[in-house]
Amino acid sequence: MPLVVYILGLTIFSLTTSEFMVAGMMPSLAEAMNEPVTRIGYLISLYAMGMVIGGPLSTIVLLKLRVPNKQGLLWLLGFYVLAQSVAASATSYDILAVARVVTGVAAATCFGLSLAICAELVSPNARGRAAAVVIGGLMLASVVGVPVATLIDQHLGWRASFWLVVLLALMCLALIAVLVPRSKPSEVVSLGNELGEFRNRHLWAAYASSGLIIGAIFAAFSYFAAILTDITGFQASDIPWLLGVYGVANVVGNGVVGRYADRYTTLIMVWGMVILSISLAVFAVFAHDKTISVALLVVTGLVGMSMNPAIIARVMKTAHPGPLVNTVHTSVINIGLGAGSWLGGLGIATGYGLRSPLWVGVALALLGLISLLPYLGHRSRDSVLSHN
Repeated sequence: MPLVVYILGLTIFSLTTSEFMVAGMMPSLAEAMNEPVTRIGYLISLYAMGMVIGGPLSTIVLLKLRVPNKQGLLWLLGFYVLAQSVAASATSYDILAVARVVTGVAAATCFGLSLAICAELVSPNARGRAAAVVIGGLMLASVVGVPVATLIDQHLGWRASFWLVVLLALMCLALIAVLVPRSKPSEVVSLGNELGEFRNRHLWAAYASSGLIIGAIFAAFSYFAAILTDITGFQASDIPWLLGVYGVANVVGNGVVGRYADRYTTLIMVWGMVILSISLAVFAVFAHDKTISVALLVVTGLVGMSMNPAIIARVMKTAHPGPLVNTVHTSVINIGLGAGSWLGGLGIATGYGLRSPLWVGVALALLGLISLLPYLGHRSRDSVLSHN
């Protein structure tokens, strides 16, 4: 695997650490900004909103200007560094909120461009493995990045964590400038060609499956801490290591799936949905048992977010893996994340209890499975569509 692919993974690590690290420093930010914790929580949503809406729009602008992928990534990383610096220097909530939206826009476009460059650098039959490395940055952000950012916040203050992300992004920018080869004129994708990919109904089917899969995972994951303390009986002090175990399972599963995602794309997704729906259902029934709950937490980690290389490989096989296709896919994933969390919370709000998010996850996983069944056993379709 080319070294540059790992640099792109480090880039995603930096951007995703920034997205989620607010969750670990809410008390510090609430005190510094003199705002309630609920408003601080919106800073995560604002980042996600920037990714969902602004990412595709800024990618369209780059395509309209026919900016090569490498140059576009350097521009957006530079823009991200400026916005993150504003966030690190913010003295009011409003400035921080605007900076979070802007960093979300830049991050989504960087995500799409990184995957597009990744697809350019490797052969078509290695794109799933390469995507697994890039997406591995996202996994490591939850296992390493967020805890480290929280630790720095506790000892040096929240601004130090934000500045650390600025330094990481600057380092990635410098490495990409030196190591990523310049795009050939023939590889510069026009806006018209890229928009033409969206006439492919199979691409929308792939997007739908991605949204349902991510929704199923986050409907449950968003409430794991509450379930494990209020139902399973773990202490609040146990939650960090339990989520750490879940994160390690994600990383391991991502590596395994990435190795086989190119050859068995749909099969991996189908079996992943089957195992995920069963594990969440059993978890819902036996959530009061500590041993079973921890075992199912590991299983969910192994087959949940670990399917990312397969869902990305499917999109890359179904359409030309240009920046807009990948950025819209990033938006779909974030929509699935938000919708899944909301639906899981809706189950609790309507009085069905803390187990209900697990059942919501089961329902979304089954819908995801149904969306995949028409494509099961049609590997040739992927290769044909990839040349359309």
